[in-house]
Amino acid sequence: MTRKDYLKDTKRLVVKVGTSTLTFENGLLNLSRIDKLVRELANLHNKGYEVILVTSGAIGAGMGSLGLKERPKTLPDKQAVASVGQVALIHLYQKLFSEYGKQIGQLLLTKGDISNRGRYLNARNSCLRLISMGIIPVINENDSVAVDEIKVGDNDTLSAFTSTLIDADLLLILSDIDGLYTGNPKTDPSATLINTVKKIDDHIKTIATGAGSKFGTGGMATKISAGEIVTSAGIPMIIAKGFDPSIIGDIMDGQEIGTLFLETKVKLKARKHWITYGTTKTGKIIIDNGAITALKNHHSLLSIGIIKCEGNFHRGEVVSICDSNQNEIAVGISNYSQVEVDLIKGKNSSDISHILGYKDYDEVIHMDNMFIF
Repeated sequence: MTRKDYLKDTKRLVVKVGTSTLTFENGLLNLSRIDKLVRELANLHNKGYEVILVTSGAIGAGMGSLGLKERPKTLPDKQAVASVGQVALIHLYQKLFSEYGKQIGQLLLTKGDISNRGRYLNARNSCLRLISMGIIPVINENDSVAVDEIKVGDNDTLSAFTSTLIDADLLLILSDIDGLYTGNPKTDPSATLINTVKKIDDHIKTIATGAGSKFGTGGMATKISAGEIVTSAGIPMIIAKGFDPSIIGDIMDGQEIGTLFLETKVKLKARKHWITYGTTKTGKIIIDNGAITALKNHHSLLSIGIIKCEGNFHRGEVVSICDSNQNEIAVGISNYSQVEVDLIKGKNSSDISHILGYKDYDEVIHMDNMFIF
């Protein structure tokens, strides 16, 4: 199947642009390139595509507004500059998109908006409503309040979650490299571009984080992680160089540009996908070999198979399920708190009411609320 045939049914497209695409080497915004980007996205919208833009660049815009020559280094400075820059950036997008007759809507998200189920669904409903109204959502991290989100490459993960959030047909990540190579093209002259990745396995991850590669931190590695998230949800991903935004139209016309990551054959159900990738794990439950066998046979986790627990988690929170060597074998939503699990671990389900004085569930984690790796 050709790339054109593969993409012919694509309708809802998430485009992620990184700092390297939007700014010059000095950190300031590349206004000419941003204008070309907006024109390409507006043109796709005119063709009937539903377009969602995930953008970096708030700090770069803030540097320009404040007249800074160097990128801020401390977290408070980054947050302050991002706060100023976010206003400037969205104003720039609004001005440029309006010149092509397009309305935009802004969404600022953090990991908390993804990991909290209620906020996740609210963000989904808001974004889908914007799309249905013909408005182009422009999404960024809320860098002015986030602590650990201001990291290079974090918007790769955000774009992946955005894609699953709104059931996108394709995630297109525009980067400073043509796609995934067999090695680091800056140090390995024999490295060649990989056209298609059928499955993200350990070999692909090794390529992305190979020794001496600058893509190991906040670069290609985060893009591969983003690929894991979207492909497991049944959404393909393309990584391509974004220095010339006109390639967006070329890619959607079916030209063999960048690296295409195919979706997995077995698509995770939405709830289990959110449990696996979208949540913050607040603790660990260590289980014995008998419980491991039960889980692999699609049974729920019972108290009798629990050795111990770690962390301070509450009912309804997502925890990691590990073997005695701390290897994560599953994740799931706990029916009991860490304090309760500590009391009932190693005991039969029939003893829970006697130990706790109540028993709301027979299972500590039900199989429907669990994903086994």
